[in-house]
Amino acid sequence: MAATTIPVDPFDLVILGGTGDLARRKILPALYRRMCSGQLPPEARIIGAARADMNQKKFRDFVRKAITEFSTASPCGDEGIENFLKIIDYEQLDVFAEDGWKRLKKHLRKDVITAFYFSVGPSLFGEIARKLTKHKLTDDTTRIVVEKPFGRDLASAKALNAELTTCFDEHQIYRIDHYLGKETVQNLMAVRFGNALFEPLWNAQHVDHVQITVAEDLGVEGRGAYYDKSGAMRDMVQNHLMQLLCLTAMEPPAKYGADAVRDEKLKVIRALEPVPPGDYVRGQYLGEKPGDSYLDHVNNPDSTTESFIALKVNIANWRWAGTPFYLRTGKRLRARMSEIAVIFKDPPHSIFEGEFNRKGNVLIIRLQPDEGMTLRVTIKEPGPGGMRLMEVPLDMTFAEALGEQIAFLPDAYERLIMDVIRGDQTLFMRGDEVEAAWGWVDPIRAEWIKSGARPLPYDTGSSGPEDSLMLLHRDGRRWRKIKS
Repeated sequence: MAATTIPVDPFDLVILGGTGDLARRKILPALYRRMCSGQLPPEARIIGAARADMNQKKFRDFVRKAITEFSTASPCGDEGIENFLKIIDYEQLDVFAEDGWKRLKKHLRKDVITAFYFSVGPSLFGEIARKLTKHKLTDDTTRIVVEKPFGRDLASAKALNAELTTCFDEHQIYRIDHYLGKETVQNLMAVRFGNALFEPLWNAQHVDHVQITVAEDLGVEGRGAYYDKSGAMRDMVQNHLMQLLCLTAMEPPAKYGADAVRDEKLKVIRALEPVPPGDYVRGQYLGEKPGDSYLDHVNNPDSTTESFIALKVNIANWRWAGTPFYLRTGKRLRARMSEIAVIFKDPPHSIFEGEFNRKGNVLIIRLQPDEGMTLRVTIKEPGPGGMRLMEVPLDMTFAEALGEQIAFLPDAYERLIMDVIRGDQTLFMRGDEVEAAWGWVDPIRAEWIKSGARPLPYDTGSSGPEDSLMLLHRDGRRWRKIKS
């Protein structure tokens, strides 16, 4: 199996915040790897823009170091890096000043696609949008890319949307969530809607429940000040887990296209029932040694911000009524693991006798590590001696299926940036979708703020607070093990 690479049209991509951490770790290495794959045309240009006092040469040195440090593979070697640097330019720019915008305009061409990547804090989104419009750096075909967090609540999300849509049409705004760029997430749609095997069974009649887990083994060291103002609910559930939930639960769109897919995701969010206090558990990790707990990492002994959350979610529609979705995410857990597990119901009647403990078939979609899918099925245990049953996995691990090609598959940022250039918004969030997600999250947060309850402590290297197990135990179910 070989990956197919389709080149994009010539473009100018301006990275606002081009010397920042996101540009250094993700954006620039992603663009380099796309060049090595042959996807960037020779006419492409990448322009860094930031307050840093740099010229073109210094910025190219910065880019070279970023690629060397953060590109996991160097498919075209030192010569490739030098070729990439030839399409790199830089402009010193203060967002609030005027001169930098005038100079930036001279870099841009009129006959190619123009995109602006807002690799800056959300507080600058509105000002950048106004400056781009004021200095006439854009037209109806210009695209802008904005990173999360997109608001802190419904009110701020609405305000941010209003700022952007004053200057740009919705079709020009690409709200990026890198989880949607993962190969397995997109394969979820292919498996559901491209195979007659699954879609007839993808409903409450046949699915017992769904578990969505995004577990991390690292803490919040180094970003405690930011995280303590956000927490697991804002940082992960409102965006990443919400998107995984929507793609798992949505109805088949009329076609695979941006608005058709996003219309169906929006319907899921609007069908989510409110979550009562007994259906969520919040936690904070303890330290293995003094000074290593969540409270130490955020330098706030009174913090009530959660580093772990688990929720039982119900969807009030015909397809999923009675089938719960269990979501959990947390820091400092047993292993780094992200997966969607669809647990099907047991057969209505077993014709077999013996010790075999029947378990429903399980479809496991692994996002990380080892992207792939596994379907657990029941078969006869090989050998003589009667009918003995056992469970076996039908496994498709991308690393095994693709072999050496796995190193050259685009990562999430590579794929999503190329989608921006192609003008494909399918894997990006729409404004009303973001607002609907906040509209569901805000009452949950308001309830626990009102209660004044502190998050429950849990040990580093565990699966979270013990109370989170009860979300499933009381329903006669169990969480899947967190393992790498």
